[in-house]
Amino acid sequence: MATKMTSKKPKKTTSKDADTFKNKLSRFLFKAAMWFFGSSIFFVVVFKFVPVPFTPLMLIRTIENISAGKENYFSHDWEPIENISNNLQKAVIASEDGTFLTHNGFDFTAMQKAYKNNERGRRIKGGSTISQQTAKNVFLWQGRSYLRKALEAYFTVLIELIWGKERIMEVYLNSIEMGNGIYGAQAATQHWYRKDAKSLTKTQAAGIAAILPNPRKYSATSSSSYINNRKAKIVRIMGHIGKIEY
Repeated sequence: MATKMTSKKPKKTTSKDADTFKNKLSRFLFKAAMWFFGSSIFFVVVFKFVPVPFTPLMLIRTIENISAGKENYFSHDWEPIENISNNLQKAVIASEDGTFLTHNGFDFTAMQKAYKNNERGRRIKGGSTISQQTAKNVFLWQGRSYLRKALEAYFTVLIELIWGKERIMEVYLNSIEMGNGIYGAQAATQHWYRKDAKSLTKTQAAGIAAILPNPRKYSATSSSSYINNRKAKIVRIMGHIGKIEY
């Protein structure tokens, strides 16, 4: 007895199926967005009170050194802001962000100036504030993608609202790279001057601030003429800052 073979026709995608997929995708994206916003706000609140133990850059540098077969030197000592010299606080303001105490996280004038300089083909120069640098260092990765810049702006707004200026400065001075494998003011002061961060002189503080554009290339002591000129300029600007009031 012959068996009649029948072929199944492919199932057509209906508008109902498409709507179901769109609804599932919308629910997934909504949940993902809520998870991101919730977790990001949670960690910003936590780090308002808890020292930041590790940053993405520290991890990246560690991986780079291991991959290259280099010795992974790492020094990071957290100190409350009252144990960090006012001279260093003034030095980084003079060097990195002259309007730190008055802006709301962004210096649009500096950003516009940096954009014009870069368009003219000059050396790439950023207009990032101390708040933006802190947001990037603590929560994000290095790079110039639009996604990273958008997230940086988001976290900058959060830390300005939740942390305030004094906490931003405290986290900044305890987290940024200040030498090859050196992170934070205390580790940097011990490395460069063999002393505590609280006892930095104006010139020593300016020495650390002067190398921040590229702390793995430049040296805060026995410096090049370029760094010495930067030191002198930073010390002059520090004299006009006056008392820091957060």
